[in-house]
Amino acid sequence: MALDQGQLDALSAAVAEGTFEAAARYLHITPSAVSQRIKALETAVGRVLLTRTKPIHPTPPGQTLLRVARQMQAITAEAAHELGTGSPDLKPVIPVAVNADSLATWFLPALAAVEPSCVFDLHRSDQDQTAELLRDGTVMAAVTTQAEPVPGCTVKRLGRMRYRARAAPNFAATWFPTGPTVDALAQAPLVCFDRKDQLQDRYLRSRSRRRLCPPRHYVPGAGDYARAIWLCLGWGMLPDLQAPPGELVDFDPGHHIDVTLFWQRWHIHTTVLDRLSEAVQQASVGKLR
Repeated sequence: MALDQGQLDALSAAVAEGTFEAAARYLHITPSAVSQRIKALETAVGRVLLTRTKPIHPTPPGQTLLRVARQMQAITAEAAHELGTGSPDLKPVIPVAVNADSLATWFLPALAAVEPSCVFDLHRSDQDQTAELLRDGTVMAAVTTQAEPVPGCTVKRLGRMRYRARAAPNFAATWFPTGPTVDALAQAPLVCFDRKDQLQDRYLRSRSRRRLCPPRHYVPGAGDYARAIWLCLGWGMLPDLQAPPGELVDFDPGHHIDVTLFWQRWHIHTTVLDRLSEAVQQASVGKLR
């Protein structure tokens, strides 16, 4: 199947910009031309590729071609940069999905170790959701809990992040004077990162067969999350890498949750993506179990 680069660029721009009008401005063509290119591509493959909503979303076949489009753009951009035929100010963009706890602890040194021949576009998402950004072509690589490779990707195990139930000493003394009993856990406030954060509920399920629904705060920032626990808003699951030494207590030392992380990346080989993958795997050594 021969694919037209202009049609693929129109597909990519429509998804990235959200509308045909915005895609047209990005590509410096008319909205009608964007629509015609996408219709021609849909005719060529015999599939509907986009939902005509605002914002536009790719259908499952559209996700497949979106991934192809962005892979071709990445290869072309890197080749132009190496040949010196592109703008010297334009470097290849590497979009990467990563969970907040990795971003706050071990991941940034990996980016710093990559030769500055590219720029990074980081997408922060829950580790159970980052693979979706790979699947729909939004990112080229991701730190994820998904061991099964996304179509068109390779996967490497990075290691485990160990989470423990932690609280400020005063909070633990107030709410768990005789330890984290089921009744105490049912009432003690907790802190969640966001509504996708399931770690606290996983811990609660490990401590009780009945469903526990204590009050909860949502604090969507890795540093702010730890600070909220330190300020006694509630208890929460913090990774060993992030727990401030001496400031928070592990109030249930017999229990912990291990989250195994994997590095998934597009199967294509570009110099920058290969360097990033090597740096990520090296940075995880000694940090993850």
